[in-house]
Amino acid sequence: MARLTKTFVDGLGQRDRTFIEWDDDLPGFGIRVTTTGAKSWVVQYRATGGGRGAPTRRMTLGSLATLTSEKARGGAKDILATVRLGGDPANDIAKGREAPTIKELSPKFLRADAKVGRKASTLALYSLYFKVHILPAIGGKRAKDVTEAEIRKLHRQIGIDADKPSTANRVVATLSGFFAWGIKAREIDRTDNPARTIDLFKETSRERYLTTEELARLGTALREAETVGLPHLVDETKPTAKHARKPENRRTIIDPHSAAAIRLLILTGARLREILHLRWTSVDLERGMLFLDDSKTGRKPIVLNAPAVQILTALPRVGQFVIAGRSAGTEEEAPRSDLHRPWRAITKRADLQGLRIHDLRHTHASVGAGAGVGLPIIGAILGHADAATTAKYAHLANDPVRRASERIGGDIAAAMGEAPPAPDNDVIVPIRARQ
Repeated sequence: MARLTKTFVDGLGQRDRTFIEWDDDLPGFGIRVTTTGAKSWVVQYRATGGGRGAPTRRMTLGSLATLTSEKARGGAKDILATVRLGGDPANDIAKGREAPTIKELSPKFLRADAKVGRKASTLALYSLYFKVHILPAIGGKRAKDVTEAEIRKLHRQIGIDADKPSTANRVVATLSGFFAWGIKAREIDRTDNPARTIDLFKETSRERYLTTEELARLGTALREAETVGLPHLVDETKPTAKHARKPENRRTIIDPHSAAAIRLLILTGARLREILHLRWTSVDLERGMLFLDDSKTGRKPIVLNAPAVQILTALPRVGQFVIAGRSAGTEEEAPRSDLHRPWRAITKRADLQGLRIHDLRHTHASVGAGAGVGLPIIGAILGHADAATTAKYAHLANDPVRRASERIGGDIAAAMGEAPPAPDNDVIVPIRARQ
């Protein structure tokens, strides 16, 4: 044994087998030399609390090329001091390596029985956030090591870089729920929730209501899509144009279930998942009702108007779900997950770029409000649990105000000799029709 100075260690040569030279000033601190001459610093100790029967731990501090003798000695002192205070650094590192990653834990979190009361639609949304945003960014990280800074970075990337602030906020909320579950279930060895303190983006309302003219364009595009098909636009100037289909074959017909889903969404004001997950067993055409067991706000009945009943009556029944997907009629049948492709094609054809499927629900409510239907009734139709949610349509329910304004404006214009006086009856020509 000797003091492990730079000069001493540099003089150590390789032998026919690996050996360790121990320091005579700091017990447990040593240098390991392999048969190839590679040298690395080590520290060895006996775990406290077990007496002579306690296991011996050995840790590698680093190679001679990356650590000087003094830095290695300082690191060894710190580790040995931790041991004297009852710690077991080597065992802690081993446990850390065994700690599950977010990717490994996520299937447990996304199980239907992982949290009482979690709806299938919520699980589907959580799964989407994990697949698209969370796992690609931090899925390989051990859950106990994820930092607030890493979640804040992910939040910023989605909200600012991708310009999706609402989605960014939902992803953070999902992660907060994930960590809260993991800590409570003792699946994650930590006490803090790194997602709980993230400052969320301010979300602005994006309600859009289709005008009468826009509704007409949407209807025209729907009928074209399900009959002759929507045309493919080909840039004839590109080299790949010669491989395109013949002009007469450049059309895509959407299936009747996709068209029915879009019509049902706007005719009923239902949410997308409520229609896509709708089963035939929940449809009562005789009474004109849908009975949903698991909507966003719980058990929910939906009244079917005559156009919606007509659509459901004519729709082919394939499998247990009203809107049949690829697995319809099979043992592993699952509801359709989205309407992305047909919706993009139809809105493009109707020149309604940027229109969201959820805007059909807003349009349903806006038409009702504009027709004088009371907000409580609109809230009941949409299945709002909170009246405040329906209040955003209040500015549309202004028929009495509009009638008064029309009468006053008409009388003033007539007095000025610019228009005939307003009629005394309550029949007011809608603004859209007069434009």
